[in-house]
Amino acid sequence: MHIRWLTAFLDFPVDQFGAEVTFWRAIAGSTVSPPRGEHREFASLEPFNGDPHLRVQRVDDGPGGIHLDLHVEDPRAAAAEAIALGANVVRDDMQGDYLSLESPGGFVFCLVEWHGESERSRPIRWPGDTISIIDQVCIDVPDGLFDREVTFWAQLTARPTEPTSRPELVRLARDPALAIGLLLQRNGIDDESTFATGHLDLAATAVEDEMARHEDWGARMVERLPNWTVMADPVGRRYCITSRNPRTGK
Repeated sequence: MHIRWLTAFLDFPVDQFGAEVTFWRAIAGSTVSPPRGEHREFASLEPFNGDPHLRVQRVDDGPGGIHLDLHVEDPRAAAAEAIALGANVVRDDMQGDYLSLESPGGFVFCLVEWHGESERSRPIRWPGDTISIIDQVCIDVPDGLFDREVTFWAQLTARPTEPTSRPELVRLARDPALAIGLLLQRNGIDDESTFATGHLDLAATAVEDEMARHEDWGARMVERLPNWTVMADPVGRRYCITSRNPRTGK
């Protein structure tokens, strides 16, 4: 399939929705679109330039999380391809212009109609000259599902894998036309009852300064590693600030 655009969707429970949207709007340096959907449950985080690649959703059940929207010209045909590769249909709502599926590892994604999105937003230069952008989704995969999950996403996106500095990480070669890149991480869990989840990654030129900005908005540092720092947002949702190049994603 030809993925024309890729969106990271943050799913928030009802009691967290307002405060979490405020936090992530600030971190992304965006505005929030008018709500849409039957119950006004969806909104986009609108960048100051380019097309949105981050969206938010209010969910009635469960703890929320993150999922991907794959924007394609024909969601039904794309779903057939995904199913042939091992995906399962979770919800078929083509009257609402999307199909919800899950990968072999249980990571949820949606196939939605492409409406011409094509312009990548530029990273933001913050006071102090730090440059950053939310530009990657990391899919966290249990050990026993990892190899199959890597194969699935590489085939689904038609992007080759790239080596990284750590054996538990596999990156899909970045499509320069898309604002979001994909990384897969072996999460060290070997339990058949678990499934793949995901988190957001930021690229920043000065990780320490970026951390301080996030902490001012209520985030906290969880763990420091050589090339990235694990953070938790005000309700404990984890994400990473990385030292990748914000302009290239590498």
